Amino acid sequence: MLNGAEATVRMLQLYGVRHIFGLCGDTSLPFYDALARLDHGIDHVLTRDERSAGYMADAYARLTGRPGVCEGPSGGGATYILPGVVEANESGIALLAITSDIPVSGRGHFALTELDQKALYAPLTKWNAVVDRADQIPHLLRTAFRAMTTGRTGAAHIGLPYDLQKHEIDADLLWAQSENARFPALRCGPDPDAVEQAAEVILAARAPAFIVGGGVAISGAEASLRALAELLEAPVAMSVSGHGALADRHPLAVGVVGTNGGTQETREAIADADTVIFVGCRAGSTTTEHRTVPGRDVRIVHIDVDPMAIGTNYRTDAILLGDARLCLDALRSAIARRLKGRQRSTGASERLALLKIRKRESFARLAASTQAPIRPERVVAALQAALPRESVIVADPGTPCPYFSGHFALDEGSRIITNRAQGALGFALPAAIGACYAAPSSKVVAVMGDGSFGFAVGEMETVVRKQLPLTMVVLSNSSYGWIKASQKTGYGERYFSVDFNRTDHTRIAEAYGVKAWTVSDPGELDAVVRAAIAHDGPTLIDVISQPLEQSNVPVSQWMG
Repeated sequence: MLNGAEATVRMLQLYGVRHIFGLCGDTSLPFYDALARLDHGIDHVLTRDERSAGYMADAYARLTGRPGVCEGPSGGGATYILPGVVEANESGIALLAITSDIPVSGRGHFALTELDQKALYAPLTKWNAVVDRADQIPHLLRTAFRAMTTGRTGAAHIGLPYDLQKHEIDADLLWAQSENARFPALRCGPDPDAVEQAAEVILAARAPAFIVGGGVAISGAEASLRALAELLEAPVAMSVSGHGALADRHPLAVGVVGTNGGTQETREAIADADTVIFVGCRAGSTTTEHRTVPGRDVRIVHIDVDPMAIGTNYRTDAILLGDARLCLDALRSAIARRLKGRQRSTGASERLALLKIRKRESFARLAASTQAPIRPERVVAALQAALPRESVIVADPGTPCPYFSGHFALDEGSRIITNRAQGALGFALPAAIGACYAAPSSKVVAVMGDGSFGFAVGEMETVVRKQLPLTMVVLSNSSYGWIKASQKTGYGERYFSVDFNRTDHTRIAEAYGVKAWTVSDPGELDAVVRAAIAHDGPTLIDVISQPLEQSNVPVSQWMG
């Protein structure tokens, strides 16, 4: 026999969980006691905020392909952890949130921290449950892992009442379905007839092009995408979440398109397409510039594991429903069979090469600027030059996201992670902590604005306590820049309640025990970036940067 808390720990162990990110609370005491007593091989990472725990688990899952696990207590903890849960769910990332709860016997008696967790999590997760009997715990955890890792992957939640964590259950109830320890699990392939139809549509095109999203990375379909694109000589454009699906230096890589990170050159790169193949991409407002690119006269092939993503924003001429890698492999076989060894030649590589030269030259002029405050382009260029090949950049959704999506060139082995589903500030620092645990051999950099820094500053203590070799870059312009830029273009420069006082981030970092620099002279930036990356402990660079509303940020609503 074992109690409910011990059963929870053993079930996580059976599913290969190696890290849990979370914050303690009264109702979690039995669970923490089980983690303390049992030999399980799980590292519990104590966070300073439940929201941070969710973001850590999200980034950890994106890089490992294993479900990220976060936990928090009842009441406030169960609400604070929600932003990380919904971000992962809407991004198709397998994440398990475990929240402890008041005792079952306290329900309806105004117990402290009582709330309806099942109702709270229902619209924000793929699957969720609150345990009613201790003997349900193994079954519900198996269900959670199955839900997270199959079909369109996403987040799950389990509420664990305090008293049930101490109730005994039979150890024979404990077993795990090993296939659900990673995602995507139990992949489903496309209908063969649909593959043939899609092949016909694509081969009838004069100039096919791909627009790919985060589903390619989730599926691990990068090699399959590259092989099919090369067979067709078709350009590959990427959403923010899909950035890196094809290495930016590949001759067919367009880069990021859309309202956030797209440039005039990337728009031109797909403007000539008469057929667009969406892969693992919901074709949402950001990627398609509010459903204007591609236009309504372009034929559409849509590949996705989620049937509800297909046909929502575009009439679709061919549909492949299934795992991205399996669909791309099947489509490549069908097209190769029709081509009978011939190689398609569309001239796309030559056209893209000229556009890329133009884009790089435009960026290089701004990146070489000696203007102060420092241009964000110069920060991107400094990190591009200094970072090793295997690096992970975690970018907050404000200033960093469009700049790094639009201008940082990803090689194979490097990743950019940003929270594009909900776009909440305060993501980069905690998510980068999760990335450090997921990819310990890679250099991890968190890039954030000073607005975002204020949301997550407490996690610097976590960085120092765990001695993570994380480099933090703060773009300091003393404002919520995204909103201020929108007030400039859409509201006649009537700036209201978007500016705040300058913070000395270097002194704050040093107070936590982080080695830090402040850089206001563009000429000093490269050397500081190299020193920060080379340092064997946590570092922070406070960059006095150009205000976003005065910059050339690649966001279409602010560009001329």
